[in-house]
Amino acid sequence: MNRVVLISRDGCHLCDDAETVLDRILPGQWDRVDVDSDVELERDYGDRVPVVLLDGAEHGYWRVEEARLLRDIQRQPGEPRI
Repeated sequence: MNRVVLISRDGCHLCDDAETVLDRILPGQWDRVDVDSDVELERDYGDRVPVVLLDGAEHGYWRVEEARLLRDIQRQPGEPRI
């Protein structure tokens, strides 16, 4: 599994935008999970998709913060983020 995961849903225009950004800045280096595929994901993230996870932790939602994501992905997993 990749370090970056996008939690999204079909038919969501913000999710489509986030996927386009991730394809551009991290081609082939991220995974997509449908929020509607799991009750817990729907409960936790259903009203905030798209949500970007980095190393399993929430990094942001609604929009991909490109500069911040690229900076944080350069850090090793577990290294503190500023």
